[in-house]
Amino acid sequence: MADYAKDVLVDTDWVADHMDDDTIRIVEVDENPALYAEAHIPGAIGFDWKKDLQDQVKRDFLRADAFGELFGSHGISNDHTIVLYGDRNNWFAAYTYWYLKFYGHHDVKLMNGPREKWISEGKPTESDVPSYSAATFSAQPGDDAIRAKRDEVSEALGSSKRLVDVRSPQEFSGELIAMAGYEQEGAQRGGHIPGAASIPWARAVREDGTFKSADELEQLYGGKDVLSGDPIIAYCRIGERSAHTWFVLHELLGRDDVKNYDGSWTEWGNLVDVPIEKGA
Repeated sequence: MADYAKDVLVDTDWVADHMDDDTIRIVEVDENPALYAEAHIPGAIGFDWKKDLQDQVKRDFLRADAFGELFGSHGISNDHTIVLYGDRNNWFAAYTYWYLKFYGHHDVKLMNGPREKWISEGKPTESDVPSYSAATFSAQPGDDAIRAKRDEVSEALGSSKRLVDVRSPQEFSGELIAMAGYEQEGAQRGGHIPGAASIPWARAVREDGTFKSADELEQLYGGKDVLSGDPIIAYCRIGERSAHTWFVLHELLGRDDVKNYDGSWTEWGNLVDVPIEKGA
């Protein structure tokens, strides 16, 4: 994995060799939280992205103190290396990776391949929920250098900044507001933000969910002229698929000025008097 810009991936064999390492906490975050109860990597902690990682009143993620309390209460400290994985080719695992980076925890890795790869390889699983002693996890103030909000997205229209829509082509064109089988959080309009390039997030991975090579990724995003502007702002519908693309651009390709617009289409598609384009 040395061809990537940063040492942020670990393969399944590495994870298997470190399951009993107390300096490491393995965390599973799935689009379908029920999967964790069925089978997970031995010792892995499971987070429900909607119940655990989101504010339960307003549409936003947890404040720094609540985020720190969540991780600390599950036995994760600032001294731990956190290894993340999940279903759907790791899209909510990548979202949690970005979330940890936002709150200043940089000792974090992503397993190169989703839970399906681990299971298909016949590696061990369990259904028991691990119990770790409470720890201290202090979240830092949020890093807005990696998070875009709607005002910055508005300012990017017609500028040298690059917008990347990582949803499906049908969502991008406005043919569908949301894909069947995906978490539905609702938008009033279909289409895309004007000027955005359409590069579906899943094009960055192979059939087994592992990431394509750095050269292949450079060709994918460079071929759509995404890599020629700063900053690059990725968005999807609720911010999880775009966090996966943020991971590819920022961590694997080493682009410094990349942001995830986690408000994404659910926010933009519901705003009054903002421009929307339809069609490919």
